[in-house]
Amino acid sequence: MRMLKSWGAVLALIALIVPHPAVTAPPRRQDSEQDLLARMQRESDPIKKAKLEVRLARVKLLASMAALDQGNMEETNRLLSAYLETLNGVWGRLKSSGRVASKSSSGFKELDIELREDARYLEDLKHRIPYTDRGTAEKVAGRVDELRSEVLTALFPRRPLRKGGKANKP
Repeated sequence: MRMLKSWGAVLALIALIVPHPAVTAPPRRQDSEQDLLARMQRESDPIKKAKLEVRLARVKLLASMAALDQGNMEETNRLLSAYLETLNGVWGRLKSSGRVASKSSSGFKELDIELREDARYLEDLKHRIPYTDRGTAEKVAGRVDELRSEVLTALFPRRPLRKGGKANKP
């Protein structure tokens, strides 16, 4: 009898810890370009607008991959250029916001995460494009690496060294 009570307690604990499928949050719906553009029009906060633009850039990158799957190389290159233009706009908006990334990382951190993930998508995309047609994809991938380096430098600036070669404390 005592064994049944302890198993009952264990099962009750598991039921509390493991969420039931009917109770969990619904999956986030896919972003659409029209929805994100409408939300960006309504948004006045530059950081929130930059976060929406980051999501818009991902939509354009995924659309370029879909265009490649359909064999439309011109559309792939056009979407990759639009993707890069959007990312450059996000970076410009974040830099002009007046925020110090190392102190208020919101927006900068999301851009860094997006750029890191997008670099993997771009690497996959480059391998799927015929060698002679990779120019745009390689240019975009190179610029994404540069942007990520700039974002990381903003997030983690170098501190001047004190005497003895140790970095100053923040």
